[in-house]
Order: sequence, then C-alpha cells, then structure tokens
Amino acid sequence: MGLFFSAVQWLFFMLASSLVAPIAIAGLFHLSPADTAEFVQRTMFVLGLSGMIQALIGHRLPINEGPAGLWWGVFAIYAGFAGTIYSSTEQALQSLEGGMIVSGIIFIFLAAFGLLEKMAKLFTPTVTFIYLLLLILQLSGSFLKGMLGLPNETESVRPLVMAGSAVTLIAAFYFSAHRIQWVRQYSVIISLGFGWLLFFLIGEAPFHSASGKELFHLPGLFVFGPPLFDSGTIVTAAFITLLLTANMIASIRVMEEVIMHLDGSSEKGSYRSAGVAAGINQMLGGGFSAIGSVPISGAAGFVAQTGNASIRPFFIGSLLVVGMSVFPPVMNVLASLPAPVGYAVTFVIFSRMAGFAFAEMDKEKNKERARLVAGVSLLAGVGVMFVPAAAFTNFPAAAASILNNGLIFGTIIAICVEQFLLVTARKKTLGS
Repeated sequence: MGLFFSAVQWLFFMLASSLVAPIAIAGLFHLSPADTAEFVQRTMFVLGLSGMIQALIGHRLPINEGPAGLWWGVFAIYAGFAGTIYSSTEQALQSLEGGMIVSGIIFIFLAAFGLLEKMAKLFTPTVTFIYLLLLILQLSGSFLKGMLGLPNETESVRPLVMAGSAVTLIAAFYFSAHRIQWVRQYSVIISLGFGWLLFFLIGEAPFHSASGKELFHLPGLFVFGPPLFDSGTIVTAAFITLLLTANMIASIRVMEEVIMHLDGSSEKGSYRSAGVAAGINQMLGGGFSAIGSVPISGAAGFVAQTGNASIRPFFIGSLLVVGMSVFPPVMNVLASLPAPVGYAVTFVIFSRMAGFAFAEMDKEKNKERARLVAGVSLLAGVGVMFVPAAAFTNFPAAAASILNNGLIFGTIIAICVEQFLLVTARKKTLGS
C-alpha cells in the first residue's frame, strides 16, 4: 500500500510540473481544443515513457522527465516563424519534429564518445550553486503568478484564489514538517488533495467532463506530418542539445547529493547511459509530435520532502502517467487539478532547493573566486530574466533561446568565468 501511495505522489508531482507547457505551446500555435487535448496526451505519454527509460537504462535515479524549458522557448520562437520562414503552422511544427530527432542523435553521439563525462567536470560546486539559485529565481515568478490566479481574462489578482493558495501553501508546509513520519512521507499527495478539496469548496475547481466518447486512444506518430530537416533547425538542435546536457548533468548531480544526505549512500548516475537514454527520449518527442524532455532538477526537492529515494515508486509513477495518458477521460479528470494548488505545493518543494544551493557553495574551498563567479553570473542571469522576450526577435533561434533563458545564460557565464579564472591562476602558479 505504501508503494502505491508513493507512486501516486510521483504521478501528481509529474502532472503538476508538466501540464502547463503543452497547454501554453498549443495556445501559441492556435491548436483547436481537440488538438490541444491530444498534444497534452502525447506529451504526458512521452514524459512518462522517458522517465521509465532513464530508470531502466539511463541514470537509474528517481528523476522525472519534464518538458524542457529550452524546447518550450524554441517552440515559442518557431510559432512566430509560421507564415514567414515557414509557409504554415504545420510546416513549422514538422521542422520542430526534425529538430528533436536531430537532438536525439547528437545526444547519443556525445554519450558514445564519452564527452558527457568531460562536460560533467565543468559542474563544480560553484556552478551547481549558481544553477540551482537561478532555477529558483526563474521559477519564483511563475509560482507566485499562478498562486495569485494569473494570467486570467482581467489580468488582475483574484482574491479568492490568492486566499485559497495561501491556505494550501501553509498546509503544505505543515504536512511536510509533521511529527508523524507517514504524514511527512506522503505530504505531497495529502497537500494536493487538501488544496483540491478546498478549491472545490470555494468554487474554483469546476469539474470538466471528458470531451468525446473515446475511452482509449493511443498517441499517433508524426501527427503534424513528416519531419523536416532544414539547416536552421539542425543548427538550433545542436545548440539546444549542448544546453540540455548541462541541465541533465546538473539534475543528476543534485539528486546524488540528496540521496547521500538521506541515506548516506554514494549512489552515482551514469552520464553516458543517461545521455543515450536522453537521446532516445528526444527522438520519442519528435516521433510522437510532443515536446522534448529533460530530467527535472525539482525532483531533488520532491525526494528530500518525502524522504523516499527509492526508484520503484518513481518507476510505477511514470508507468501510471503512461497508462493515464491513453485513457482520455482519466487524463481529463487529473488535468482538472486547479493550477494554483499545483503551484502552491510545488512552491514548498522548490523552497528546499535553496538549501541544496548553499550547501554546494559551502563545499567550495576558494571562497573568493566562488563569490566573484557568483556575482558575475547571477547579475547576468537574473538581468536577462528582466529583458522582454520580444527584444531578441531578430536574433537566430539558437541565440534567442539562450538569451531568453536566464537560467542557461547565467550558467554558461558561470562556467566560462570560472574556467577563465582557473586557467589564469594556473598560469600565475607556473610563472612564479
């Protein structure tokens, strides 16, 4: 019974952290309600399957796959290309299918030649600290807006939603620190259930009946048409893949630290195996006309809160996501979880990430260098977050996807600055 409830917790955590992206992307491409529902279904199917693949042949750690923010950004850019660079929306989506397939091939190439292990060495405690802190800062705006009921038709805060989110947030913190061990262990599912019931009572969780009469529906392949492989998309895919590897390595490193803190074991994820699995997952995203996935760093916060780092409930939870996605009525019911509830519970989970970030910084021996790297990269990364996305419209898609993402931009700056300082220090040592 405990295994089942732990798996259900993973199911709801995956839903809460993954449903927003496909819905938002479908809106960018003006997909019909029916096409939007199928796009969400295909994305959840791919995410669940990707998590199972990583658990079986990849890093073998309890890290769920979520829609990659980088691919989300590229989808947003390509939505603007429809009717200009591409003749139609369908052609732009076909090019994205091709891009994800190319990304998968590059991932496998990097893993096969052992390049991922070399890249992993760049993620020092200082870089990991900056990555985690930028991740928290980047997501904080989305969490708070969601808890305030934004965006909505009037673009104003909804007091009832704000009050419900505040109560859910307090309850989630209470359950996560409860003196009874099983309450702490299942605090995520208890908090989600509490918040869902609360929002239902205040009339902010309307039930949406499933559209259509189809009870079972398998996701289709190349729904938007055969993939296109143009030069612009191939170059974009190459840059995105290199950045996704950084995301993946950081997520693995953080989870390793959490597992060591929980049970003292020094379990390590294999970067090479993770890279091969990631390549397969990217190709699944392209083949099923969904969104490319990436291991989610927030899984570390989830594991820390529940205190359960076992791979079995995670695998079963991923299996439940796959099974749920092929039954539209079930998918529809679970997808009706009020977004503010998901944001409030996820806020509690991610609040633990700040502790992991500062713990990483404490490992750094050269504090002076670490503070300089942090100062430069945080200024750059956070600064980019305040620049409107439209400001980079005239940039190439690959460059725009980096400059639109403070997390990735700041992390790249951190790696470059730290490596420059290390090389400079070595030259001084050799010269003296």
